[in-house]
This record gives sequence, structure tokens and C-alpha cells, in this order.
Amino acid sequence: MTRAAPWLDPRTAYVHIPFCAHHCGYCDFAVTVGQDHIIELYLDALEMELKQLGDPRPVETIFLGGGTPTHLSESQLDRLLTLLCHWFPWPRGNEASIEATPDSLTANKCALLASHGITRISLGVQSFNSLTLKSLDRAHKSDQIAAAVEAIRPHIRALSLDLMFAAPGTTLEAWSADVETALSWQPQHLSTYGLTYEKGTALWKARQRGELNIVPEETELAMYEATIDTLTTHGFEHYEVSNFAKPDHHCQHNERYWANHAYYGVGTGAARYINGSRELNVRNTTDYIRKLLAGDSPTYQKEVLDPIERAAETAAVQLRRAQGIHLAEYSQQCGVGFDDLFEHGAEPLLLQGLLQRDDASIRLNRRGFCVADGIVEHLLARQTTPS
Repeated sequence: MTRAAPWLDPRTAYVHIPFCAHHCGYCDFAVTVGQDHIIELYLDALEMELKQLGDPRPVETIFLGGGTPTHLSESQLDRLLTLLCHWFPWPRGNEASIEATPDSLTANKCALLASHGITRISLGVQSFNSLTLKSLDRAHKSDQIAAAVEAIRPHIRALSLDLMFAAPGTTLEAWSADVETALSWQPQHLSTYGLTYEKGTALWKARQRGELNIVPEETELAMYEATIDTLTTHGFEHYEVSNFAKPDHHCQHNERYWANHAYYGVGTGAARYINGSRELNVRNTTDYIRKLLAGDSPTYQKEVLDPIERAAETAAVQLRRAQGIHLAEYSQQCGVGFDDLFEHGAEPLLLQGLLQRDDASIRLNRRGFCVADGIVEHLLARQTTPS
């Protein structure tokens, strides 16, 4: 059977598990803390949402995020993964990722995950420094990281470590030490994110009250550039603004997002993007359970993007990749050429040396990576409507 193009027909699925042992001070994701007694009801509701698909939907990759999916017990994880193997069957050996925290993993859980086809764990380390972990309001201790990695290694073939720079009160030297420690564990993948103060979070409120020692912008930039230098020197490919991988270990699931391809999404707060239509589920876990167990849809918002909106969004996410925008592929995917939308916006960025271009593609260079969000904002603000 011939399938539609991957930007219309999903080849990947995201599953949101909102439960956490602790709500970190910087997090504004859809998470649920202190309600472990409703996990089984949540799995009941998730099963109902999956049944709304009608038939199993084969995918090429799958990603379980949260929240902390590995906060679930072994029996709950077994039930969850059995459901997913039925409704989103993926070829054994293909990338299947799950997010975890160091304090939620055991060797038994890792063996269970592997038995269901999980091939990759994204471990939310954030820092190896006890003071930094405290400043980020993380629940795990630095010595739990080693135990988690040792539990993963015999069972799961790919390890990704998530790190966060520019935490309150940190220095370039402390961040560089975190990167070096991460390298000592020989991960196949590293994600490095600058701390953002999302409105309404505990850290945002503390900043508003003047209680935090905020890292200066120039120090944050130095941290980012030092990360690029160190990781590329150690053989990592800087393949997306915040992501680095050994060759052949890019996160294939996230590459679908950055290509602006279609994807399934289930669970509290999950988004899905199918045939140019985006839907969002309710963010409150109790509401999600109530709706589904009553036979209703958990969707609370639906948006159908017009072709020009979709083309602009595609440019914004594809520019985050080191490979940038392949001009011919972009025209095929969007039905409009990049220059038709952004010629006047791109020209000054090329002259400033923030973008580079050849006959095949347009992409960020090293300087451009450092101000990627600003470049995207500049382009979208100067977008033209093709005649």
C-alpha cells in the first residue's frame, strides 16, 4: 500500500506519561505529582484513547515522555508497553525511546523496558553538581546518576544524557566540569539546554522576587560555545541547536519533529499533527481521565494550518537542524519556495554572516546557532505572502 508523504501521514508516535515523584522548579510541562493512586485509571483512559484510533497504527519510532514514564511500577510499565506494542507497533530494533530520571530507574525496570523493545533511554541528569541540582530544584542526588547508568548499560543500547546550563549561581567552570563528567559515561547522545524561566513556574516566581543569582547572558553564551567546542572535539555531531550525537545516533524521533513531519500523540497534554491538522489534549490529568472514561474525546483544541502558515512553521523548525533547509525538499513539502516567503528576511542575515547558503540549502552557521531563536523571529516577522 502506498502511503502519503511523511509530512501528512505519521511515521512516529509520542506518548505522554505525566506522573512524577517531584515537580521541578523550572518545569511547565503537563505533570502530575502526588497522585500515584490514579496511575491505573490513567492507563485505563490511555487505552480508551488508543482504541479511538480504530486500528493499530504501525510506526517507525516511538517516544515515551513526561513527566517521568519510569516513575511507574514494573507492572504498570509492563501494561503500558504491552498496549503500545499493540496500537503503535514498531519494527524490533528501531528506535524506541523513554525518558527517565536517575532516581526512578532500577536494573529490573531496564530489563523490562528492553524486553518490550525499548532501545534508548533519555536520562534527565541536568547536572552532576549537588549545588546545581539544588538550584534547579531537582529531586535526585548526584550519586544516583552512576547507579542509573549502570542499570541501563547491560540492557539498553543507547544512552542520552540531558544537561542544563545557566542554572542560578553556576559558573562556566562548573558547567564545563558537568560536560566532562557526562563524557566520562560515554553516552551516544547529549542534549544541552539553557535554563529558561517559564512564566508561572517556581523558579520564575523566585526570579521575580529577586531571590536568584541569574547567570549573565555573556556567560550563558560562553557556556553554549564551550559545549560545542568540547563535544565536537570528542566526536559528537552538533546536529540540532541543543543536540549532539555520535555518528548514527541522532534521535530519529525528534528529527521527525524538526522536519515538521506528521506524528501521533496520546496522553495528557499531548499534541498530534496529522494531514496538516494539529490537535491538543487537555493538560489536566484528572480531566483527561474523566473525559475518556465517559467515552468523550480528550481533545480540547484543533487547528488546521493554511499552506502558508504550515510553510512558515516548517522553515522555523527545520532551521534548527545543522543541515538546515533543503530548498528543493522544502518546496515539495510546502508547495511554495523558501525565497517566495523569506527572501527579504534572509538577505540581511546572510550579509551579517548568521546564515549560509549554497545551491541546495540554507542553514545556520556557528554564529547563527548562538542566536537561533532571534533568527527565526526575524524571518517570521518579515515573511511575505506569495502572489
